[in-house]
Amino acid sequence: MSATSLAASASTPSKALPGLAHALVQAELLPRTLVEQIHQRGQETRSSFIATLIGSGSMNAPDLAHWVSKTFSLPLLDLDAFDPSRLATGAIDPKIIQTYKVLPLLKRGNRLVVATADPADHEAEDKIKFQSQAQIELVVVEYDKLTRIIDQAGQSANSQISALVGEDFDLGDLSDGSEQTEAKEQANEVDDAPVVRFLQKMLIDAINMRASDLHFEPFEHFYRIRFRVDGELREIAQPPASIKEKLASRIKVISKLDIAERRVPQDGRMKLRISPEKSIDFRVSTLPTLYGEKIVMRILDSAAAKLGIDALGYEPEEREKLLRAIHRPYGMILVTGPTGSGKTVSLYSCLNILNQPGVNISTAEDPAEINLPGINQVNVNEKAGLNFANALRAFLRQDPDIIMVGEIRDLETADISVKAAQTGHLVLSTVHTNDAPTTLTRLMNMGVPAFNIASSVILITAQRLARKLCPQCKTPVDLPAETLLEAGFKEEDLDGSWKPYKAGKCNACGGSGYKGRVGIYQVMPITEEIQRIILNHGTAMDIAEQARKEGVRSLRESGLIKVKQGVTSLEEIIAVSNE
Repeated sequence: MSATSLAASASTPSKALPGLAHALVQAELLPRTLVEQIHQRGQETRSSFIATLIGSGSMNAPDLAHWVSKTFSLPLLDLDAFDPSRLATGAIDPKIIQTYKVLPLLKRGNRLVVATADPADHEAEDKIKFQSQAQIELVVVEYDKLTRIIDQAGQSANSQISALVGEDFDLGDLSDGSEQTEAKEQANEVDDAPVVRFLQKMLIDAINMRASDLHFEPFEHFYRIRFRVDGELREIAQPPASIKEKLASRIKVISKLDIAERRVPQDGRMKLRISPEKSIDFRVSTLPTLYGEKIVMRILDSAAAKLGIDALGYEPEEREKLLRAIHRPYGMILVTGPTGSGKTVSLYSCLNILNQPGVNISTAEDPAEINLPGINQVNVNEKAGLNFANALRAFLRQDPDIIMVGEIRDLETADISVKAAQTGHLVLSTVHTNDAPTTLTRLMNMGVPAFNIASSVILITAQRLARKLCPQCKTPVDLPAETLLEAGFKEEDLDGSWKPYKAGKCNACGGSGYKGRVGIYQVMPITEEIQRIILNHGTAMDIAEQARKEGVRSLRESGLIKVKQGVTSLEEIIAVSNE
């Protein structure tokens, strides 16, 4: 091959590089071979060059934005300082916003200010000019902040649906495999491609954001969708109110609910298959409101129960107390706390430890939230006459070793559970109370005799979930000693060996300062002294006082340990412990 041919061959990749990639090579900011590899990888994965560049770690978004601003002589804007509700999203076709990752910030007369991370993308600029018929003024922003606003909060209500693209919705991905034909026949009545794609996107987004619940809420003049992320509700979208009936019908079809019934609440279940190996279950609840049906979907991930006790946040001594109790041959273990405090995950983490080939485990739940192979799970069905009490009676004829009851709600269920615990079975259940001592008085108020409680209950765990500080942006904070003492710290705790942290703000946590949640626990074994108080019909205050003497921490005290460890903030513990 001649020298001329070699030169031509060597120059070919550079000519094929997009504008930003070529500029990086020209400025000798990155080696040409690396840029060409990133460009090739982006083509293979159908990603833009800038997305692949930042994803590869070769440059971070802030450094790239500063260099682009200087190189192209364009102003640099921090999107964190811009109010997303003021975006001029109606000025550009939402498909252009999604495809080219541009954001219309402001429109005045014939001027349109557009945020971009790649001003060298002339195709995007030409399309915006043609579609908007406006004079375009570009400003440079950081790519990660730009994509976050576009994906989460940067689109108007009408564009939320029209911008969605992708495969048609497949009922095979959202079902449990049974009655698919019937579901598809019903689906034809409510089939609407934009609505179908919108629902699919909401479910995937919720999973990616680690949400625990999705709320679909109709109001008189608007429709709102919120996700509960780390215990906090966040508004995600406001699609047009006109879709509320189609969206409700679609969800009800897949959850095998009656789409014609809109006057009474309904409960169902659905499954989203993420891959051949992984699927996510959703518990669905509908509620008739003034302006339509509100739907709440709880995400049930079986993987959470397999994390193990160590991942839940128990302190070593609390974990040992719990493990000793669950390995007892008989007795009752109760977990208490408000809805959404992680009681089910705690119970299933215990069952996962106990789930051995030589053990017969049966559970009665309403409904079964987490599927564990090797455990006999029963869904309570009040309409069919299968309540907790009837399920428990059936379990006792099935030669059980361990029984789990979803919730003790009434005297009949409590009485059978107590008798099972007294006759050689280990019983695990939940009760809705504020802390461990009040659980015992709650059972007394139900009508369970004191001697039965004292002889059957071996341990009670109260729990809450607190948001964890984002490790990337948490910062130390100086708090007055009076504030720390008032919160519950002791004088000896203020020895200067630790420092409290407060929430910061970064892209990793979405700007909230928190990422993930950790449990705080009050683990109270039922000792002989506490048994005497129960037999003497003592109050919850008497029990709490004795538990404190025996070294049982309150929820606040357990939370303060997490503050000392830098896991969470003092404000968060004060909010969740309520003491």
